[in-house]
Amino acid sequence: MNNLSPAELVLVKKACEITRDALNYCETLIKPGISTKELDKLIEKYIIDSGALPACKGYEGYPATLCTSVNEVIVHGIPSESVILKEGDIVSVDLVVNYKGYHGDATRTFPVGKISAEKQRLIDVTRECFFEGIKNLKVGHRLGELSHAIQAHAEKNGYSVVRELVGHGIGKSMHEPPNVPNFGSVTSGPIVTDNAVLAIEPMINMGRKEVWLLEDGWGVITRDGLASAHYENTVHVTKDGVEIWTL
Repeated sequence: MNNLSPAELVLVKKACEITRDALNYCETLIKPGISTKELDKLIEKYIIDSGALPACKGYEGYPATLCTSVNEVIVHGIPSESVILKEGDIVSVDLVVNYKGYHGDATRTFPVGKISAEKQRLIDVTRECFFEGIKNLKVGHRLGELSHAIQAHAEKNGYSVVRELVGHGIGKSMHEPPNVPNFGSVTSGPIVTDNAVLAIEPMINMGRKEVWLLEDGWGVITRDGLASAHYENTVHVTKDGVEIWTL
Protein backbone atom coordinates (compact mmCIF):
# COMPACT_ATOMS: atom_id res chain seq x y z
CA MET A 1 0.00 0.00 0.00
CA ASN A 2 1.13 3.56 -0.60
CA ASN A 3 3.84 4.84 1.70
CA LEU A 4 3.61 8.64 1.66
CA SER A 5 5.76 10.99 3.72
CA PRO A 6 4.12 13.38 6.21
CA ALA A 7 4.64 16.26 3.74
CA GLU A 8 2.99 14.25 0.96
CA LEU A 9 0.05 13.36 3.19
CA VAL A 10 -0.54 17.09 3.76
CA LEU A 11 -0.86 17.58 -0.01
CA VAL A 12 -3.25 14.63 -0.40
CA LYS A 13 -5.37 16.03 2.42
CA LYS A 14 -5.51 19.42 0.70
CA ALA A 15 -6.58 17.76 -2.56
CA CYS A 16 -9.31 15.98 -0.59
CA GLU A 17 -10.54 19.24 0.97
CA ILE A 18 -10.89 20.85 -2.48
CA THR A 19 -12.70 17.71 -3.71
CA ARG A 20 -15.11 17.89 -0.77
CA ASP A 21 -15.79 21.59 -1.22
CA ALA A 22 -16.34 21.21 -4.97
CA LEU A 23 -18.90 18.45 -4.37
CA ASN A 24 -20.65 20.57 -1.74
CA TYR A 25 -20.83 23.39 -4.30
CA CYS A 26 -22.10 20.96 -6.93
CA GLU A 27 -24.94 19.94 -4.63
CA THR A 28 -26.19 23.55 -4.57
CA LEU A 29 -26.28 23.60 -8.39
CA ILE A 30 -28.23 20.39 -8.94
CA LYS A 31 -31.85 21.09 -9.81
CA PRO A 32 -34.29 20.17 -12.58
CA GLY A 33 -33.34 21.84 -15.87
CA ILE A 34 -29.55 22.00 -15.52
CA SER A 35 -27.45 20.00 -17.96
CA THR A 36 -24.64 17.77 -16.77
CA LYS A 37 -22.33 19.74 -19.10
CA GLU A 38 -23.16 22.97 -17.24
CA LEU A 39 -22.35 21.28 -13.92
CA ASP A 40 -19.05 20.16 -15.41
CA LYS A 41 -18.09 23.67 -16.56
CA LEU A 42 -18.92 25.27 -13.21
CA ILE A 43 -17.06 22.66 -11.14
CA GLU A 44 -14.01 22.79 -13.41
CA LYS A 45 -13.82 26.57 -12.87
CA TYR A 46 -14.22 26.09 -9.12
CA ILE A 47 -11.34 23.59 -8.97
CA ILE A 48 -8.99 25.77 -11.04
CA ASP A 49 -9.91 28.84 -8.97
CA SER A 50 -8.99 26.76 -5.89
CA GLY A 51 -5.45 26.28 -7.21
CA ALA A 52 -5.93 22.68 -8.32
CA LEU A 53 -6.56 20.72 -11.50
CA PRO A 54 -9.38 18.35 -12.54
CA ALA A 55 -7.61 14.99 -12.58
CA CYS A 56 -10.19 13.11 -14.68
CA LYS A 57 -9.95 15.49 -17.64
CA GLY A 58 -7.68 13.84 -20.18
CA TYR A 59 -7.18 10.72 -18.05
CA GLU A 60 -6.90 7.89 -20.61
CA GLY A 61 -8.75 10.22 -22.98
CA TYR A 62 -11.68 11.04 -20.68
CA PRO A 63 -13.14 14.36 -21.93
CA ALA A 64 -14.53 16.01 -18.78
CA THR A 65 -13.88 17.11 -15.19
CA LEU A 66 -16.80 15.21 -13.65
CA CYS A 67 -18.34 11.82 -14.14
CA THR A 68 -22.11 12.45 -14.02
CA SER A 69 -24.06 9.20 -13.89
CA VAL A 70 -27.86 9.52 -13.99
CA ASN A 71 -30.31 6.86 -12.72
CA GLU A 72 -29.27 3.50 -14.24
CA VAL A 73 -25.77 4.78 -15.11
CA ILE A 74 -23.48 3.38 -12.40
CA VAL A 75 -20.25 5.24 -13.18
CA HIS A 76 -18.31 7.27 -15.77
CA GLY A 77 -21.27 9.06 -17.35
CA ILE A 78 -19.82 11.77 -19.63
CA PRO A 79 -21.30 15.24 -19.03
CA SER A 80 -23.39 16.42 -21.99
CA GLU A 81 -25.49 19.39 -23.03
CA SER A 82 -28.16 16.88 -24.05
CA VAL A 83 -28.42 15.29 -20.60
CA ILE A 84 -30.79 17.61 -18.73
CA LEU A 85 -31.52 16.67 -15.12
CA LYS A 86 -35.21 16.31 -14.37
CA GLU A 87 -37.37 16.03 -11.28
CA GLY A 88 -37.08 12.55 -9.77
CA ASP A 89 -33.67 11.71 -11.23
CA ILE A 90 -30.68 10.75 -9.14
CA VAL A 91 -27.20 11.71 -10.31
CA SER A 92 -23.88 10.35 -9.07
CA VAL A 93 -21.12 12.96 -9.31
CA ASP A 94 -17.60 11.50 -9.17
CA LEU A 95 -14.71 13.95 -8.88
CA VAL A 96 -10.93 13.62 -8.62
CA VAL A 97 -8.79 16.67 -7.83
CA ASN A 98 -5.04 16.98 -8.46
CA TYR A 99 -3.35 19.40 -6.05
CA LYS A 100 0.38 19.82 -6.69
CA GLY A 101 0.59 16.26 -8.00
CA TYR A 102 -1.47 14.61 -5.25
CA HIS A 103 -5.04 13.38 -5.51
CA GLY A 104 -8.37 13.39 -3.69
CA ASP A 105 -11.37 11.38 -4.89
CA ALA A 106 -15.00 11.37 -3.79
CA THR A 107 -18.49 10.66 -5.12
CA ARG A 108 -21.98 11.56 -3.99
CA THR A 109 -25.33 10.49 -5.42
CA PHE A 110 -27.64 13.51 -5.31
CA PRO A 111 -31.42 13.70 -5.67
CA VAL A 112 -32.79 16.00 -8.37
CA GLY A 113 -35.79 17.76 -6.84
CA LYS A 114 -38.22 15.39 -5.15
CA ILE A 115 -37.37 11.73 -5.68
CA SER A 116 -39.17 8.48 -4.92
CA ALA A 117 -38.83 6.82 -1.52
CA GLU A 118 -37.25 3.84 -3.31
CA LYS A 119 -34.47 5.95 -4.81
CA GLN A 120 -33.88 7.78 -1.53
CA ARG A 121 -33.54 4.47 0.29
CA LEU A 122 -31.00 3.31 -2.31
CA ILE A 123 -28.92 6.48 -1.76
CA ASP A 124 -29.15 6.08 2.02
CA VAL A 125 -28.17 2.41 2.09
CA THR A 126 -25.26 3.00 -0.31
CA ARG A 127 -23.92 5.67 2.07
CA GLU A 128 -24.47 3.29 5.02
CA CYS A 129 -22.44 0.62 3.17
CA PHE A 130 -19.42 2.94 3.22
CA PHE A 131 -19.69 3.52 6.97
CA GLU A 132 -20.33 -0.16 7.74
CA GLY A 133 -17.23 -0.94 5.68
CA ILE A 134 -14.85 1.46 7.40
CA LYS A 135 -15.86 0.13 10.82
CA ASN A 136 -13.93 -2.94 9.67
CA LEU A 137 -10.96 -1.13 8.13
CA LYS A 138 -8.07 -1.61 10.55
CA VAL A 139 -4.30 -1.67 10.33
CA GLY A 140 -3.08 -5.26 10.52
CA HIS A 141 -6.41 -6.70 9.38
CA ARG A 142 -7.37 -8.04 5.95
CA LEU A 143 -8.92 -5.54 3.55
CA GLY A 144 -11.55 -8.21 2.94
CA GLU A 145 -13.13 -7.36 6.31
CA LEU A 146 -14.19 -4.01 4.83
CA SER A 147 -15.24 -5.60 1.52
CA HIS A 148 -17.36 -8.23 3.25
CA ALA A 149 -19.09 -5.67 5.50
CA ILE A 150 -20.09 -3.54 2.50
CA GLN A 151 -21.50 -6.54 0.62
CA ALA A 152 -23.36 -7.85 3.66
CA HIS A 153 -25.07 -4.52 4.35
CA ALA A 154 -26.12 -4.06 0.72
CA GLU A 155 -27.50 -7.58 0.36
CA LYS A 156 -29.25 -7.47 3.74
CA ASN A 157 -31.20 -4.51 2.35
CA GLY A 158 -32.13 -6.30 -0.86
CA TYR A 159 -29.56 -4.67 -3.15
CA SER A 160 -26.67 -5.99 -5.22
CA VAL A 161 -23.01 -4.99 -5.42
CA VAL A 162 -21.28 -4.20 -8.71
CA ARG A 163 -18.36 -6.57 -9.28
CA GLU A 164 -16.54 -5.01 -12.26
CA LEU A 165 -15.63 -1.75 -10.49
CA VAL A 166 -13.78 -1.34 -7.21
CA GLY A 167 -12.11 1.21 -4.96
CA HIS A 168 -8.36 1.74 -4.94
CA GLY A 169 -5.32 3.25 -3.34
CA ILE A 170 -4.72 6.92 -4.14
CA GLY A 171 -1.93 9.47 -3.69
CA LYS A 172 0.59 10.48 -6.35
CA SER A 173 -1.67 8.76 -8.89
CA MET A 174 -5.43 8.64 -9.16
CA HIS A 175 -5.42 4.84 -9.08
CA GLU A 176 -2.82 2.96 -7.03
CA PRO A 177 -2.69 -0.52 -5.49
CA PRO A 178 -4.46 -2.13 -3.80
CA ASN A 179 -7.84 -2.74 -5.38
CA VAL A 180 -10.60 -2.27 -2.80
CA PRO A 181 -13.58 -4.48 -3.74
CA ASN A 182 -17.04 -3.88 -2.28
CA PHE A 183 -17.57 -7.63 -1.99
CA GLY A 184 -15.66 -10.70 -0.84
CA SER A 185 -14.76 -12.79 2.17
CA VAL A 186 -13.22 -11.51 5.39
CA THR A 187 -10.07 -13.51 4.61
CA SER A 188 -9.54 -11.89 1.18
CA GLY A 189 -7.30 -9.00 0.20
CA PRO A 190 -3.98 -7.70 1.50
CA ILE A 191 -3.18 -6.73 5.09
CA VAL A 192 -3.96 -3.04 5.73
CA THR A 193 -0.79 -1.07 6.50
CA ASP A 194 -0.30 2.00 8.67
CA ASN A 195 -0.73 5.35 6.84
CA ALA A 196 -2.60 3.81 3.89
CA VAL A 197 -4.67 6.24 1.79
CA LEU A 198 -7.61 4.56 0.09
CA ALA A 199 -10.63 5.55 -2.00
CA ILE A 200 -13.53 3.48 -0.67
CA GLU A 201 -16.51 3.53 -3.03
CA PRO A 202 -19.57 1.30 -2.75
CA MET A 203 -21.53 1.08 -6.03
CA ILE A 204 -24.89 -0.45 -5.22
CA ASN A 205 -27.67 -1.46 -7.62
CA MET A 206 -31.37 -1.44 -6.87
CA GLY A 207 -31.79 -4.59 -8.95
CA ARG A 208 -29.31 -7.14 -10.24
CA LYS A 209 -25.52 -6.79 -10.21
CA GLU A 210 -24.95 -7.32 -13.95
CA VAL A 211 -23.76 -4.34 -16.03
CA TRP A 212 -23.31 -3.14 -19.62
CA LEU A 213 -20.59 -0.84 -21.00
CA LEU A 214 -22.02 1.97 -23.15
CA GLU A 215 -20.86 2.49 -26.74
CA ASP A 216 -18.87 5.58 -25.71
CA GLY A 217 -16.49 3.20 -23.93
CA TRP A 218 -16.92 4.95 -20.57
CA GLY A 219 -20.43 4.82 -19.13
CA VAL A 220 -21.37 1.64 -17.25
CA ILE A 221 -25.09 0.97 -16.73
CA THR A 222 -27.20 -1.60 -14.94
CA ARG A 223 -28.22 -4.38 -17.29
CA ASP A 224 -31.78 -4.44 -15.91
CA GLY A 225 -32.22 -0.64 -16.24
CA LEU A 226 -32.84 -0.09 -12.52
CA ALA A 227 -31.16 2.71 -10.61
CA SER A 228 -27.69 2.59 -9.07
CA ALA A 229 -26.07 4.74 -6.38
CA HIS A 230 -22.43 5.49 -5.59
CA TYR A 231 -20.81 6.89 -2.44
CA GLU A 232 -17.07 7.46 -2.12
CA ASN A 233 -14.55 9.07 0.19
CA THR A 234 -10.78 9.17 0.37
CA VAL A 235 -9.67 7.91 3.79
CA HIS A 236 -6.42 7.82 5.74
CA VAL A 237 -5.90 4.69 7.84
CA THR A 238 -3.59 4.67 10.85
CA LYS A 239 -3.21 2.61 14.01
CA ASP A 240 -5.46 5.22 15.69
CA GLY A 241 -8.35 4.65 13.28
CA VAL A 242 -9.78 6.00 10.00
CA GLU A 243 -9.92 9.67 9.04
CA ILE A 244 -12.32 10.61 6.22
CA TRP A 245 -10.57 13.36 4.30
CA THR A 246 -13.33 14.19 1.80
CA LEU A 247 -16.15 14.56 4.32
